[in-house]
Amino acid sequence: MPASPTPAPTPTVTPPAPLTTDRLLLRAVHRGDLAAVTRLWTDPEVRHHLGGPVTEPVIRIRQRRIVGAAGCHAVIRAEDDVLLGLVTVEPGARNGETEVSYQFLPEHWGKGYAREAVGAVVARVLEGTPSVVALTQEANHRSRRLLEAVGLEHAESFVEWDARQVLYRIRRG
Repeated sequence: MPASPTPAPTPTVTPPAPLTTDRLLLRAVHRGDLAAVTRLWTDPEVRHHLGGPVTEPVIRIRQRRIVGAAGCHAVIRAEDDVLLGLVTVEPGARNGETEVSYQFLPEHWGKGYAREAVGAVVARVLEGTPSVVALTQEANHRSRRLLEAVGLEHAESFVEWDARQVLYRIRRG
């Protein structure tokens, strides 16, 4: 009698390894982070260059998927354990290149937290991949300055999602 086919292994989701900087802890998203993360998805200022606030049905789906998700870093201020934002890494997301994206709550803007977190994540990603890209709207001058500050360079501009976009890239070495 032929053997039963072996079931395919269930893929495991490996949350990102924790990463620390002088002021921050970057770790997997925990259930206790969901209120702050939901604010990121619904805050009109945060979502201004990201297509607007996310709708309730999409929020429920995202909440189920984000806890412990691979590539999604909760950015935590080390001194008081406050969630400041998210930095996400998506291998192969844009024409085979690893894409880094980020969003931070407005009350934490202008303090260097995003630059510190994104810079640390980009450095880590470059240890294992030849390049990293990031995309922002041309009109998002703060985000463009942040990307340039962490070493990414303007690679191309184009229209996508009905807006002028700018792709930034950094290569290892």
